[in-house]
Amino acid sequence: MASHELRTPLNSVIGFSEILANERCGPLGSPQYKLYAEHVRVSGHKLLRLINQMLEIFRLDGDLCDFRPICEPAANAIDDAVDALQAVLREKNLTVSVASDAPSPSVRADAAGLRTVLGNLLQNAIAVSPVGGEIRVRCAQRGDRVEIAIADNGQGVKPGEIPRLMRPFEQGEDAIARSNEGCGLGLPIARLLCRNMNGSLRLTCLPGRGLEAIVALPAGEAPG
Repeated sequence: MASHELRTPLNSVIGFSEILANERCGPLGSPQYKLYAEHVRVSGHKLLRLINQMLEIFRLDGDLCDFRPICEPAANAIDDAVDALQAVLREKNLTVSVASDAPSPSVRADAAGLRTVLGNLLQNAIAVSPVGGEIRVRCAQRGDRVEIAIADNGQGVKPGEIPRLMRPFEQGEDAIARSNEGCGLGLPIARLLCRNMNGSLRLTCLPGRGLEAIVALPAGEAPG
């Protein structure tokens, strides 16, 4: 009900602002009107994303998700998550290097949930990485678990800050000075997704600079 009541009016705001911004029913007159309509459209999409993330937090925290775990090579999910962010990676001239056991270990997880986890962690790494930097992904099996680690070369955080970053609406930078968009829901959603898939997510500070997010999920059947 909350999803319907929040999204329905917002979809109208976004839809009509797109019509105005594109002048589909004729010219608006002053160019400023078109600019204002575009601002409304962009702001509407940001608000919709925030609402979707908040609803996802509620669903995950209340164990209301219907997960369907499957066994698949972890490399498949990593490739899909990286491919989905190619435009943002090109914009910041970032490279993603992937090191994995061969053959790729099989992981047991919900397919969409795993890709959401990796996508959120990659987006965080992209946000804090300097232009022209490198994001490192490694994947290996550790007993009955498969670990997928994503490391950035950003400024990093103090070890004492890590528990705070796992809470909703927390940021790694000063809230006034920070340059990255977002409201701090990516990591909490990833943590809850991992928990609901019988896994875990932990963050570690890298020597020198940067942060590494390590996803540990149940291993699946051996590939092939």
